Amino acid sequence: MCKDNDKVIGDTISVDDIVYGLVYGKGFVRSIWKDSHYKFEVEYSNGQIVPYTNEGVPAWSTNNDELVTIFDIESIDLMEYDFLPAIGILKPKKIIKLRNDNNLCVRCPSGIWRNVKECPYGLIEEYLENKQFHLFKECNTKDIK
Repeated sequence: MCKDNDKVIGDTISVDDIVYGLVYGKGFVRSIWKDSHYKFEVEYSNGQIVPYTNEGVPAWSTNNDELVTIFDIESIDLMEYDFLPAIGILKPKKIIKLRNDNNLCVRCPSGIWRNVKECPYGLIEEYLENKQFHLFKECNTKDIK
């Protein structure tokens, strides 16, 4: 993911720093809290505001392994991620099957394809409700974590 994976982002962050979130893309640190579980808040260009722990785990994360999705913009290597367009559009039944098999990827607002388990549940549901099936594809085995 990030070349400095062992670096804790919340220790060096300051207000107005530019960061990169794997889900929402480029954003800036809006505020920092000292006495809270969440240490800082990032505002993205689409208006989305997400609080993060000191380690970079977003508030929406329900993963037990505490998935880090935010990095200092200078330390992330975006060449490691899939930005290629999907080939074809999945049918709703195929999306359900792949989701149940944990093999469904979604195109995040950042442009990166991520496994749906690594994205906010509300984002996935919004895409499905609005029938935006072009934003889903079958994951490659390297995309599944």
